[in-house]
Amino acid sequence: MQKTRLIRLSLGAAFGLLPAFAFAHPGHDESGLLAGFAHPLSGLDHLLAMFAVGLWAAQQRGRARWLLPLTFVGSMVLGGLLGFAGFAMAYLETGIAASVLTLGVLVTVAARPPEVAALAITALFGLAHGIAHGLELPEMSSPVAYALGFTVATLGLHGAGFALARGLSMSNGAIVRVLGLASAGAGIALLSG
Repeated sequence: MQKTRLIRLSLGAAFGLLPAFAFAHPGHDESGLLAGFAHPLSGLDHLLAMFAVGLWAAQQRGRARWLLPLTFVGSMVLGGLLGFAGFAMAYLETGIAASVLTLGVLVTVAARPPEVAALAITALFGLAHGIAHGLELPEMSSPVAYALGFTVATLGLHGAGFALARGLSMSNGAIVRVLGLASAGAGIALLSG
């Protein structure tokens, strides 16, 4: 019964995020809220990395289950502020593609490194994604509304990955590892392209 409820929750969260794709085009929202919400959902690199954080968090024990997503979001917001200020990192897109690969591998092997290492990896990737979000602030949009949008979408992706992994691990944890492997493969493709 609980497994069915978790799977339904995961699917509901995933389908609930789908309408944001329609708002990925300019002209729908002058505040920037919907543009910010759509940004993580409209780029495969962001979507896969953020979903993988949720998958990986579900594979952890104790407080790492909630610290990983919160660390990602916190460093992403910091990165967004840096991006709004015009700060750019060298090889930013390469770093984001590497996050998709690395997080996919971590999910595939169900890695449980020391908490400080897991948080450092998560923070670094969150920072890179945040800088990318910040640099792509649409003209005339409120940075606050835009940041709120990409933060809510990211939390939704983390939550969907977490709920799906928890639901699947009760019946077949191997599927979660296959999802990680698919993400790692996508990361390789992004790095090659």
